[in-house]
Amino acid sequence: MSINPEQPIKFSPMHRLQWEEAQQKFVILYPEGMVELNQSSAEILRLCDGAHNLPQIVSELEQKFEASGLTHDITAFLEIALKNGWIQQH
Repeated sequence: MSINPEQPIKFSPMHRLQWEEAQQKFVILYPEGMVELNQSSAEILRLCDGAHNLPQIVSELEQKFEASGLTHDITAFLEIALKNGWIQQH
């Protein structure tokens, strides 16, 4: 599976992205457990709302962090997220 840059990306309804006060970080909760996220991963996943596609996510994050050249890193993370079932594309 690979990310289609044209299709919107949506967080999986089988998972929940939430802030965990105890860990002081965002986590993905699912029936079998929990995945702790670093800040970058959480920022990417928070934009997986079904309204943004890959170029829009990259553009928003490059503006937010005043950076450029993030396409490869964001795409690589989203490929892993897709493989793990954390996100979906239809």
